[in-house]
Amino acid sequence: MIIDCHGHFTTAPPQLAEWRERQIAAADGRAPFPDPDELVITDDDLRRAVGANQLRLMDERGSDLTVFSPRASFMAHHIGDFRVSAMWARICNDLVHRVSTLHPDRFAMGAMLPQSPGADPATCLPELRRAVEELGAVTVNLNPDPSGGSWTAPPLTDRSWYPLYEAMAEYDVPAMIHVSTSCNPAFHTTGAHYLNADTTAFMQLVQGDLFADFPTLRFVIPHGGGAVPYHWGRFRGLAMALGRPDPETLLDNVFFDTCVYHQPGIDLLTQVVPARSLLFASEMIGAVRDVDPRTGRHFDDTRRYVEATPHLTDDDRAAVYSGNALRVYPRLAARLASRPASRPAGRSAGPASAAHPAAVAH
Repeated sequence: MIIDCHGHFTTAPPQLAEWRERQIAAADGRAPFPDPDELVITDDDLRRAVGANQLRLMDERGSDLTVFSPRASFMAHHIGDFRVSAMWARICNDLVHRVSTLHPDRFAMGAMLPQSPGADPATCLPELRRAVEELGAVTVNLNPDPSGGSWTAPPLTDRSWYPLYEAMAEYDVPAMIHVSTSCNPAFHTTGAHYLNADTTAFMQLVQGDLFADFPTLRFVIPHGGGAVPYHWGRFRGLAMALGRPDPETLLDNVFFDTCVYHQPGIDLLTQVVPARSLLFASEMIGAVRDVDPRTGRHFDDTRRYVEATPHLTDDDRAAVYSGNALRVYPRLAARLASRPASRPAGRSAGPASAAHPAAVAH
């Protein structure tokens, strides 16, 4: 089985973006706030949104299941206040939940949190609990910079984050460390801000003792860990200078994905980071969607890089493709274990439910 741990609903029906534009206008004082019940997205809309896109590419590229969360750049926590973020997170989470219900063998839900600059992270707890308990989320996305490129939040090791970590430990769910849109023109969203955040988050963990307080807490750092594998010697040297443990000691709690879009990058990642700490991912239909003219294949067709790298054994690949994900996402493992034996992986199960509105509670 091949589990892609990094997918976002980048192909959501256009009604979602239209409703969001109205909400943004209201947050800016230019219009009244829209009613969530005015957002109507049918099950057929959702089937079309993923059928011609994510599902088609999963079948073409040979992946079985994707951990699927709301579009990262759409989280935009810097817009409005906490109430704006709370409603937006609820709507986006409900839609991803519906996709995972329509295609339970192909998608597992990841949830966004209603973070907001300056808001206590504990304000996210109700939505985190709802996502796990009611919607079946197997992970959450945690934004270390809700300000959108200004970096006003304290480090991830700060105790203000601890209420979230306590809940994550309680539910045994990991977090993917994932920022959202950059509103700072110095930082391109996907080319700079995302990779900066991956690198920054890891350095914060090097500097702190978070996992002494939360030994079961697990983070996935996406995009191959940003600059971390490339500069592993720098991080080791800085850890020594700071009197910190070797960064490799973090790798029982910190995992990197394979969203790296060329063969030399995957070769380096798999040479530096032990296979036990790598998760297969593609983030397909994401930041990089074009065909590489040098290869004739899409940049984000990451499975071919994992297959070709000489730094993984067959057992390593099995761990990267699914074994590690089942350790990192135990709620996903439990769900797959409970699946009827007659239902093959990689196929949707049963008739789809009737169409209905977005069904977002006030």
